[in-house]
Amino acid sequence: MSVKFKPLADRVLIEPAPAEQKTASGIIIPDTAKEKPLQGKVVAAGAGKKDEPMTVKVGDAVLYGQYSGTEIKLDGNTYLIMRESDIYGIF
Repeated sequence: MSVKFKPLADRVLIEPAPAEQKTASGIIIPDTAKEKPLQGKVVAAGAGKKDEPMTVKVGDAVLYGQYSGTEIKLDGNTYLIMRESDIYGIF
């Protein structure tokens, strides 16, 4: 997926993974009880800082903190924008 948004410096734009719809035992989770996903896919990345090149790249599946990033809407889709340092790791 390509978005018309270019993050600056060490920021990345992440498409969060969908929240779980059911528990492992098959119980359907209502919208009010769904946990915020902690992983997603990088859809855009800045060029990095002068002394710190970017580690993540577009297409990487990443894990980030529960309260990381700022939610933004682009073309009707919800994304998170955060600094690369808010990302814990790449899958």
